Amino acid sequence: MNWLKQKMIVNQYSDMSEEENNHLDGIKRQNPFGIMVLVLGGASFAFGPEYKWIPIFTMLFCLATIGTFDRVKEDNPWPFGIGFGLSVIGLYMYLVKVYHDDYLY
Repeated sequence: MNWLKQKMIVNQYSDMSEEENNHLDGIKRQNPFGIMVLVLGGASFAFGPEYKWIPIFTMLFCLATIGTFDRVKEDNPWPFGIGFGLSVIGLYMYLVKVYHDDYLY
């Protein structure tokens, strides 16, 4: 999975000097898989009570990609944790048959 992460973070600034590229590489950034897990976790929370495959897919994707997190180069692992938590809530809502519409009124 690390090779895929490296392909996603391609240095698009080829006209910059080597010193500028080294400076940009030294700045911490977010893991792209963590951001995807966070977005899928939000979708799991929103649509999980209707479709159980979204939270299950999100949890499996999170467990498969959590190993790509690098503490030296990346900022924090919170997107993985929050996305996983939202998918667990979405799956729980599906199992208990609780919908978001039940609490709007």
